[in-house]
Amino acid sequence: MTNTVETVGGPTRRVRQARIAIAAVFAVHGAVTGSFATRIPWIQEHAGISAGQLGLALAFPAIGASLTMPLAARIGHRLGGRLGLRLLLAYWTLALILPALAGNLVTLCLALFVMGTAAGTSDVLMNALGVDVEERMGKSVMSGLHGMWTTGALVGSAAGTLAAHAGMDARLHFAIASAVLTVAGALICQGVFDVRSAPDENPPPRFALPPKSAVIIGAVAFCAVFAEGASLDWSAVYLRDVLGTSPGIAAASTTAFTCTMAIARLSGDALVRRFGSVNTVRAGGVFATLGGLLVVFAVHPVMAMAGFALIGLGVSVVVPLAFAAAGRSGPTPSQSIAGVATITYSSGLVAPSLIGGIADLTSLTVSFAVVTLLALGLVAGAGVLRSR
Repeated sequence: MTNTVETVGGPTRRVRQARIAIAAVFAVHGAVTGSFATRIPWIQEHAGISAGQLGLALAFPAIGASLTMPLAARIGHRLGGRLGLRLLLAYWTLALILPALAGNLVTLCLALFVMGTAAGTSDVLMNALGVDVEERMGKSVMSGLHGMWTTGALVGSAAGTLAAHAGMDARLHFAIASAVLTVAGALICQGVFDVRSAPDENPPPRFALPPKSAVIIGAVAFCAVFAEGASLDWSAVYLRDVLGTSPGIAAASTTAFTCTMAIARLSGDALVRRFGSVNTVRAGGVFATLGGLLVVFAVHPVMAMAGFALIGLGVSVVVPLAFAAAGRSGPTPSQSIAGVATITYSSGLVAPSLIGGIADLTSLTVSFAVVTLLALGLVAGAGVLRSR
């Protein structure tokens, strides 16, 4: 890939503006996810499906994303970074409308599959452009960008909570949110760099197995995303079923986990600049492992809540650093990032169900012993994220 702007002697004003623009893109992307998540109960009721059917439907976004993320590299190659991102981000913000229109299980699965294709392709391209900004800045910014995604998700979920509390029809809510976010995204994308492929560069394949370097990096990200997905979906259930807490306290454990993730991502770049990506991930793996041990051996809810908070703290910066490492690992950043993203999406897909399956066979405590072992894998595998 070639850059339309070169910087010498540190980031210029244009580079700093591009950083703000891509951070805002991450926030818009997250706001769509947050908006959707708050209205899932309405969508379930409107579609007339059971909890089990809803669980099946919620697997389709990850399926759609995993199948189509390799296309993002080709779109970026053909259209350039700015136009490609503008179109894919608009595709994602407009796709928000679809699940509220679904009237049964089949149409909901189709709607969520389309949402997944939009989420995955736009995710890959915005991360590729984020890596480009990081290279121009000459310092780590990817953790902060993912922190902005989490911030956007929190804002979207807050707005969705207000809409649900007011009894607003989700079709109207999503139409308003989609319109606002689509316009905002189109304007924001004007500020990103128009990264283009070299004239003599061959277009990436439409579908291809991820390069070996991306698979190795993705394996580390898999451990982090598995721990994140397991904790996010099962922390409240763990406190309720294993430690016998009230629903309010159980829900607070999920809040603690999410807050530590957001705070750590927003402040993670400073740690990476000081200690390096390898040491930061290795230390994060230690924190996540200690957190897993606290959860497994918890005899009091506070002990388990502290454990989940430590897991969130420990895994928070791994995925941003994995994307950054993937972007530096090959000649086509978006193709390598697509490989890592496919692995992480797959991890997020299998983690909740695998935790439940292990719990059915044994117990939730054993499930989180597995999470703890995967967290320990971050300590062992951090070296693959070393800058080249």
